[in-house]
Amino acid sequence: MKPGEKNALTDVRGLEVGLFTDLEAATGCAVVLARGGAVAGVSLAGHAPGSRETDLLRPEALVQEVQAVFLTGGSAYGLAVGEGVARFLEEEGLGFPVGRGVVPIVSGAVLFDLFRGQRDRRPDREAGYQAARSASAGPLPLGNHGPGTGAVAGGVKGGLGTASLVLEGFTVGALAAVNSFGRPFDPRTGRLYAEPFLFPEDCPGYRPPEYQGPPEDYRGPGAPLGQTTLALVATDLPLTKAQASALARMAQAGMARALRPAFTLFDGDIVFALSTGKGEAPDPFTLTRLGAAAADVLARAIARAVWHAEGGVAPSYREVVGL
Repeated sequence: MKPGEKNALTDVRGLEVGLFTDLEAATGCAVVLARGGAVAGVSLAGHAPGSRETDLLRPEALVQEVQAVFLTGGSAYGLAVGEGVARFLEEEGLGFPVGRGVVPIVSGAVLFDLFRGQRDRRPDREAGYQAARSASAGPLPLGNHGPGTGAVAGGVKGGLGTASLVLEGFTVGALAAVNSFGRPFDPRTGRLYAEPFLFPEDCPGYRPPEYQGPPEDYRGPGAPLGQTTLALVATDLPLTKAQASALARMAQAGMARALRPAFTLFDGDIVFALSTGKGEAPDPFTLTRLGAAAADVLARAIARAVWHAEGGVAPSYREVVGL
């Protein structure tokens, strides 16, 4: 096992990612495009969600594939991002065939980052369109980008993270916007909770900190106003819709490994799962192996988001633990 060439979600064949970042408003969005379509599933673990078109991902629903999934800041206002993504896909002729046209199938979810920058700007239809138009299969930036721009994770700066893993027969990747009530590190030792799952290239320079407790100006997680970690895992292994939903549920373990507590009453934590593969679906043992790998990859993506984040709306993890 090893990370993919880019150590990113875009190592999964058939996926492209585009970002929109608004530094002044401390917010942004990410759009994951599957131009060839992707079987999708979802698992909602948090208790304060905001989402679009997740009912379509149920196994019994008619539509079998999505063309895009977005992760965005802006709380409920950010759902407008989906309209821009749909407009771009319609222009490209991508979507569910209906008569002489198409209806793009776009799912997505929002996190709470309001009031961390310029108050009257949130990701909107135009932000979604721009992110979709910029999508590529190239490397992805980490930290203060896209929906991670204004993110805060347990009182330290959150961010955008990604990771991948190549196993015999398939690749699995993850993308996470980390904006959690729970901490990503042990307050007693300063160590990242996801440390046991990291590869050397995930967090260059990371080492167990010589931690003497947080600095005087570190306020900890703060009041539970609104958080949410958004995640997407994907594979090039062919899956049915029911299997994609099972993959999303298994991948949730990655959040609990990297953030404590996870899935709180104040978080709208959600995991999407995509499969770009075509062909025969795997047996239950192979699906279980995939789910275990996806949880590990998601934990790594969360750790990378926090490690690479720069201070701003909150001090960075590296500042707090002295790395």
